[in-house]
Amino acid sequence: MGAGGKNSRLERAPHTTPPFTLSQLKKAIPPHCFNRSLLRSFSHVLQDLFFAFLFYYIATSYFQLLPHPLQYLAWPLYWIFQGSIFAGIWVLGHDCGHQAFSDHQWVDDTVGFVLHSALLFPYFSFKYSHRRHHSNIASLEHDQLFVPVPESQIAWLYKRYLDNPLGRALKLSTIVFLGFPLYLGFNLTGKPYDRSACHYDPYSPLYSKSERLHILISDIGVFITTLVLYQLGSTKGLSWLVFMYGVPLFTGNSILVTIAYLNHTHSSLPHYDSSEWDWLKGALSTTDRNYGSILNRVFHHLTDAHMAHHLFATIPHYHANEATKVIKSILGEYYSFDDTPIIKALWRETKECVYIEPNHESSPNNNKGVFWYNNKF
Repeated sequence: MGAGGKNSRLERAPHTTPPFTLSQLKKAIPPHCFNRSLLRSFSHVLQDLFFAFLFYYIATSYFQLLPHPLQYLAWPLYWIFQGSIFAGIWVLGHDCGHQAFSDHQWVDDTVGFVLHSALLFPYFSFKYSHRRHHSNIASLEHDQLFVPVPESQIAWLYKRYLDNPLGRALKLSTIVFLGFPLYLGFNLTGKPYDRSACHYDPYSPLYSKSERLHILISDIGVFITTLVLYQLGSTKGLSWLVFMYGVPLFTGNSILVTIAYLNHTHSSLPHYDSSEWDWLKGALSTTDRNYGSILNRVFHHLTDAHMAHHLFATIPHYHANEATKVIKSILGEYYSFDDTPIIKALWRETKECVYIEPNHESSPNNNKGVFWYNNKF
């Protein structure tokens, strides 16, 4: 794999302690890349809101004037375009949770809370669980997102009935279309707990006692948005609400799950147990993906600069590509990039990344604390 971007199951990423340190990487990045401009960050919020209202205006003003057959094409295009903008708005809220929006935490939390609540997303709840994902990425015991499981935990039902193209299509559909609500409501693909781990529950094991009030505030934000949507639905009709907001929100959520899944799932990326894991190796166990120049910008480079985001989460997205270009020469083989077309990559990763197994390579650095994806039963 490595900096060249060539990927296959046979070309596994390095899993030994890298020959560079985090401080060396940071020193190589131009200092201005760490500067967070409140004006520039807000300009991206305004840009996204402009396009959201533009697409809304076009849909409400002109779709009804189209000949009937063309409406069947116009509405799906609106849902895709608006859903992509919703995903971009969500990314800006996510950046607020990392304090990559401004130098003022109260500004970041206020903006993030408003943006995420408007998308029916619990801002503080995700901020805290996502922070633990960043602190424990690729750790089999402590990571919080897309945590792989050993073969012994794969249900016999999957092995017998779903290990085929139709079963993989069902699995992929569940991940993409239902991944967000299942993760928020039931912690699907997250770290296992001995009781229910729900992002909306202030007493969830996901959170400490000091975080409970913020979880409640997140719930109130989602509840207020729900009330506003209820009033809009009562005034304009359920079909209007579904077409203008519901389907774009569903589309945006599916896009975000796709982004997260592909940045963290690849057959060449290692995972570690406590005997081998350290933070830097974990942060390097991600892969950048290419959605095309336009969509990479729409998604504020969470897609193609994801490794830099995990190494330095407070870098604002508008400096992430520059930082990535600088550190690639230092990372060398430790930098992972895959430009496989997204649909093809989704299918391939769903097929190949079924469970994990210990390292079986015969080498001086062999260690059973390193785990790789496999799909052979």
